[in-house]
Amino acid sequence: MTVHKSVLLKETVEALNLKNGSIAVDATLGGGGHGLEILKRISPDGKLIAFDQDERAVEAFRKRVSDDAELKKNEKGIFLINENFEKIKDSLEFLKIEKVDAITADLGISSDQLEDAEIGISFRIDAPLDMRLDRKRELTASKVVNGYSEAELARVFREFGDEKYAGRIARKICEARKEKVIERTLELVSIIESAVPAIYKRGKIHPATKVFQALRIEVNNELGVLKKIIADGIGLLSPKGRLAIITFHSGEDRIVKNLFR
Repeated sequence: MTVHKSVLLKETVEALNLKNGSIAVDATLGGGGHGLEILKRISPDGKLIAFDQDERAVEAFRKRVSDDAELKKNEKGIFLINENFEKIKDSLEFLKIEKVDAITADLGISSDQLEDAEIGISFRIDAPLDMRLDRKRELTASKVVNGYSEAELARVFREFGDEKYAGRIARKICEARKEKVIERTLELVSIIESAVPAIYKRGKIHPATKVFQALRIEVNNELGVLKKIIADGIGLLSPKGRLAIITFHSGEDRIVKNLFR
């Protein structure tokens, strides 16, 4: 596993106003950039509760702590949870932690996830149409692409991808799946490319970018989970606690701004 570079690392951690003894939640552990920086600021007496639905990310972070003499001193204050951050409330109840001083969530996709052929969220790698970041989820991209109606597909592409050719792409997918089940990422890419105008293929981004983003969001219920963590997170914060969320697209941004008002 490569080490994913965290974005807005300094800005985010400083905004959390951490100090020795703080109780902090890293809701999206990933490569551990934010988690490690948080640990440095809350040690030796603080607690870090970190979530990631990818077991490999959890184990990699555990090893990094174990290999670092300074961080290892606070090992008893580190709780690594191999779950989606939608389980934050239940997990803190289990740990008998009533309030926390800081919560952060980086909603971006890591380079490891993009390059993982088993997940299939990249339009550049031939892989099964899966896209589940949590393998326990039942819905896959294949089920969406082959099972949703034309109207449902267009809605997903429009709402979660801001795709202006959502209707044309949805129609082309429905036509293609009558011939055979769409099973692979590159099959879907080819269908998308055949549905959009030629000039769209020469744009700044690949024509499949927004559709793949929309499918990933739908499969993983990302916006629903985001709403839940904000609602649960606000209730879990101490009186002067802080919640910092890094967003990457307009759907996430709208939810965060509306719920933070």
